[in-house]
Amino acid sequence: MTDERKLKIIIAKPGLDGHDRGAKVVARALADAGFEVIYTGLHQTPEMIVNTAIQEDVDVITISILSGAHNYVFPRILELLKEKDATDIPLLGGGIFPDDDIKKLKAAGVKEVFGPGTPTTAPIKWIRKNIRSRSAA
Repeated sequence: MTDERKLKIIIAKPGLDGHDRGAKVVARALADAGFEVIYTGLHQTPEMIVNTAIQEDVDVITISILSGAHNYVFPRILELLKEKDATDIPLLGGGIFPDDDIKKLKAAGVKEVFGPGTPTTAPIKWIRKNIRSRSAA
């Protein structure tokens, strides 16, 4: 058995978006894949998400958003991570986003975006390939 801890992932639902079925499905799939998952529940502010991520020492933040507020939420989370000297926590997204917005979000620092119909295996594979434990650094 290894001493390395499981990757810890936070899944958050920001704003007034009340549709969390997809987030719960992804959270369960990530947990079943062996990750430690913290689901924040509905109606989180960017400040709440970042504070929880830092307090829980997560390895990645994932945001599920369907409300159309992604052009505010993602940049605000990235700004807060910078303010709190936590830019080593990568940010991922899932939801419905226009293609042009995905390009802008990635240019701003969002590491990956998963759209509707993405199989749960896709974020699992992406995380395993691209995310390393922050505690190992």
